[in-house]
Amino acid sequence: MLQRRISHSRKWLCRSFSNVLHSEPLRVCVVGSGPAGCYTAEKMLKAHQQAQVDIIDRLPTPFGLVRSGVAPDHPETKIVVNQFSRAMQHERCSFFGNVALGSSISLSELRKLYDVVVLAYGAESDRDLGIPGENLKGVISAREFVWWYNGHPDGRNLDPDLKSTDTAVILGQGNVALDVARILLRPTTELATTDIASHALASLEESSIRVVYLVGRRGPAQAACTAKELREVLGIHNLDISIQESDLLLTPADEEELKSNRIHRRIFELLSKAATSRPRHAGLNQRQLRFVFFRKPDSFQEAKDSTGHVSGVRFEKTVLKGAGPGKQIAVGTGEFEDIKCGMVLKSIGYKSVPVDGLPFDHKKGIVPNDKGRVLHETSDTAVLEEGLYVCGWLKRGPTGIVATNLYCAEETVSSILEDLEKGVLISSTAAPKPGRDGLLNLLQDRNVRNFSFNDWEKIDSEERNLGSLRNKPREKLATWNELLTATSEGTGYST
Repeated sequence: MLQRRISHSRKWLCRSFSNVLHSEPLRVCVVGSGPAGCYTAEKMLKAHQQAQVDIIDRLPTPFGLVRSGVAPDHPETKIVVNQFSRAMQHERCSFFGNVALGSSISLSELRKLYDVVVLAYGAESDRDLGIPGENLKGVISAREFVWWYNGHPDGRNLDPDLKSTDTAVILGQGNVALDVARILLRPTTELATTDIASHALASLEESSIRVVYLVGRRGPAQAACTAKELREVLGIHNLDISIQESDLLLTPADEEELKSNRIHRRIFELLSKAATSRPRHAGLNQRQLRFVFFRKPDSFQEAKDSTGHVSGVRFEKTVLKGAGPGKQIAVGTGEFEDIKCGMVLKSIGYKSVPVDGLPFDHKKGIVPNDKGRVLHETSDTAVLEEGLYVCGWLKRGPTGIVATNLYCAEETVSSILEDLEKGVLISSTAAPKPGRDGLLNLLQDRNVRNFSFNDWEKIDSEERNLGSLRNKPREKLATWNELLTATSEGTGYST
């Protein structure tokens, strides 16, 4: 299905461009340099031969979640940065790092500077559970933990306590939850040759955590991970896997769900096999991964001997209830049980953050849109925000893999070209918008030091050199100060 959509979008892009000819450049600004932003820039450059594309990002470094979200032991996923780099090095494309939407420049200012603004800055906050004890020390978001071990400068000071407990509970069973479990349980000798941040590796080498719980509200037939991620965590050397065989009993509704979902069917098969094929030395291995299904968190418990610190999670048992064709939701039963632990990682979903002047659906955590066109909803109807578009998690919510953003970007670019054909984006009477020159002037007036792609290449080279000394692909510069002082000239963008 995804491949058919991509093929259709590509044909549309080619047809659209054949009818789009303008003497004036189309000035496009993409906010966010992660997969959604990079794919948008790449498709825009290919689809419109006079498009000038500027990519801004609040970090000095490009590539978003490919750099700070993809697990360090997944180097094959990071190869896509080679493709993104080619787009950023295109003669009609420029990267502006260390430029934050909302503080360095406002959305209204960007819209005055550019014909098209595409917001693709992803989701940099977390959903809350809204239950008692959520603010206890030791309860942290999986996003923060991922940023910490991936060397994101905003995660450098997290400093999770991995020494004071032997048990961690992860709330959620999606890919991020499995990544976190794998990093906690995988031998550090295997992680040492990845691009994991050195401060994280040092903490993991001294970690006391030996038992990790992966807890989900629903059952194994509804687990939200991919088969690849699950196989990896199940394949960790000398790891005991615990799954209650009673949890694997399928109801007719479960069987109906699995019939129509090949991915979930494969995941269920892997979990079933793991539950029944215990290793010869089960129970003797140092580390354990325990899958717990049909439980939802009710409250976090405070330690009696360590005020303000978490000591466990109280869970309510759940059952599944039909919520439409092929869909079941978890509802509480009124029965409770506790799991003792000294660390809780919440992997319950990322949340996008709105900026001034941007329509936002706080319940869904997305920008209201029609195929990427931003909509401003009034009391009567939805009105298009001329020249403003979204792509990626802001557009569809925090779902999908890196490649999902390819189709997402092609759909948004198709919408831009449709609007260009209709004459919506460039006025024949108004003066051309200043675009890149206007952005540079504004940043200079505000003393905002921006990083060009050349600056990133210096950071990249430094990280690779440092990594080679430790037999790693790179040693990330993991603080703002290190990143901001990594380039010798420090004069910002240069042509």
